[in-house]
Amino acid sequence: MKHTISLLLVLNLFAFSVTAQKVKLEQKPAENKVDVYIGNDLFTSYIYPETIKKPVLWPVVTAGGNEITRQYPLKNKAGERVDHPHHVGVWLNYGDVNGLDFWNNSDAISSEKADKYGTIYHEKVEKVESGKKEGNLVTAASWKNNDGETLLKERSEFTFSADGDTRIIDRCTYLKANGEVKITDNKEGMFAIRVTRELELPATGKLKMVDSHGNITEVDAAEGNVATGNYLSSEGVTGSEVWATRARWMKLSGVVNGEQVAVVIFDHPANPGYPTYWHARGYGLFSANTLGQEVFSEGKEKMHLVLEDGETATFRYRLAVFSGDPTERELNIMAEEFQDKI
Repeated sequence: MKHTISLLLVLNLFAFSVTAQKVKLEQKPAENKVDVYIGNDLFTSYIYPETIKKPVLWPVVTAGGNEITRQYPLKNKAGERVDHPHHVGVWLNYGDVNGLDFWNNSDAISSEKADKYGTIYHEKVEKVESGKKEGNLVTAASWKNNDGETLLKERSEFTFSADGDTRIIDRCTYLKANGEVKITDNKEGMFAIRVTRELELPATGKLKMVDSHGNITEVDAAEGNVATGNYLSSEGVTGSEVWATRARWMKLSGVVNGEQVAVVIFDHPANPGYPTYWHARGYGLFSANTLGQEVFSEGKEKMHLVLEDGETATFRYRLAVFSGDPTERELNIMAEEFQDKI
């Protein structure tokens, strides 16, 4: 079986070398962003506006030209949910770092409560590199408390690539402690994407939605059969049952504007807590929580990560966006390929 997987991996890598596309990165400091293009088409942007509390990738666009990320709260798109304003694009942060909540922070937090939250500040772009097969972006950021004191110094390396109609983001983030840092077991984490309405799981009940003018109304969740999403884990779990389960990859598939789409997050074996628990919800939050265990295991497991001054923790993830619906076999091959990237 191992030889079969190895052969499939070689064939897959050969196919990738044939179908890889040029990736262009364009830095736009006046707009607080770096745009990433596959050929001439926008794939995503690394953005760091002052209106959100961490740098994110937003939007994320398929090969068919459809955005898979929710536009709220950065833009108004008719029919989108207006919950959780801290769910923006693709991001990495956590709910308990030295007692501070980085995950839930947003402009919606009042000044009276601000000292309970942390903010990730973009510091600089260290590297922007385009290429025939991939593009590379290296950024520096600081995780700070409300007094401006730095808890963690972040260095993130992004690799962007495309294989036919599949677009890929590999992220490797190094978090270096500035003094002792306690990252306490918490369900709110860690590498996440908030998806568009079409990729939510079908639901019932009432929802608050926004229109194109920013007006909020209450509607029936099942109205128009807009939500088409479904989860599938590497362990064969589907639907909303994937929440609080472990898996090395998770697929969210559905139809966006007539295009069959699959969004897949891969955990890496070098990450603490591998294989990750999944904080994956039907309403559009799709997150790999590498460090959270207590809530997901109902108290059977705990994971408290303590970094001494100068110590570094490393986290690696892959986000793949498919125009189409990949098979489990294809995703296992991709997981093996990602596993070999250190």
